[in-house]
Amino acid sequence: MKLILLLLCFISNSVIAQQLDIMLIGVSHNYSGYPAQDFSGIHKKIKDFRPAAFFGEFLSSEDEKLVMDYWCKTDNIKRLQILEKNRHIPKALLPGRIDSLKKRALLDTANYYIKADLSHAYYLNQDVANAHYQFWKVFGHLQREPNTLLEKYVDSLLSPKLDTTGRSMKRLKTSEYAVIAFPLMQQLGIKELFSMDCQDYDLNWGASWAAFDAKFNVFRKDTSLAFKNELKSHLGRINSGYAIYDSIEKHSKRVTEWLNTDEAAGISASGDFYLQDMYEMNNFPKEEMLSKIHWWLMRNKGMCENVVNRARKAGVTKIVVIAGANHRKYMQDIFRNMPQVRVRNINEF
Repeated sequence: MKLILLLLCFISNSVIAQQLDIMLIGVSHNYSGYPAQDFSGIHKKIKDFRPAAFFGEFLSSEDEKLVMDYWCKTDNIKRLQILEKNRHIPKALLPGRIDSLKKRALLDTANYYIKADLSHAYYLNQDVANAHYQFWKVFGHLQREPNTLLEKYVDSLLSPKLDTTGRSMKRLKTSEYAVIAFPLMQQLGIKELFSMDCQDYDLNWGASWAAFDAKFNVFRKDTSLAFKNELKSHLGRINSGYAIYDSIEKHSKRVTEWLNTDEAAGISASGDFYLQDMYEMNNFPKEEMLSKIHWWLMRNKGMCENVVNRARKAGVTKIVVIAGANHRKYMQDIFRNMPQVRVRNINEF
């Protein structure tokens, strides 16, 4: 008996200590304005990595229902109201309906009406990540094989032409999910997308941003020549960085790889947080800036914790994490300080 107990303890500790291996990809949220992109290298790296799961920048169904307000809550509620009118499913029946549709979709993989039904049920359950995944499959099929009856069915059920703001069906079509995550998930047979976003601090973030802007506008009104010259020098450095950023976006066929460099991270950070040299300038609203940084770090910390906790709960150890490029450096640093976590961005593979 003692031997069995010791063996069970050893197995339990081994599971707890099992290392999580993360491929982190900083991305653009909209690839429509770039030159035709070459994702072949990224796709190959993901396939060679052979992940068991993907995480995306969405709130989980549970978190979406709990968070009362954040930047796209109004958009999500509007979509929910439209889809409820299109077809009502009582909340108590939604989990069972989703399970039933998932089983039917597996048995009848070529039936895109079922995929549309599953997408609708996911949206009603406020699981936008997986609703988008199913809608992407249907939309892609219609692009390849136009079908008037199916298109009418999708329009009447999902109203995609009305979902145009926030994390919308319109935005999905040119997003990181349409060009990176969902195609690879489909190829690898991964059936659902894990959500990792954290919006617990969005109101704090917005308030700190507004407080900073109000004081920064006063700060900029200093008329002394020395102040003007110093501020002009700092802002010139920021603008020079963004000129590089703009040039990459206009001319590169591999924008994503560049977004995962320290150069890109530094330029992006200067847009939200200016330059640290500026913090010591007379009357610069340093306290408000540090508050902004704090709430940004709290969001990224929450996202990393969601990834690690949910991956371990699901028993997956090799995962791809896709987040907006502005998050990449912060999340990478946080992951590197978490026990039993190995993280590499896409350029490190």
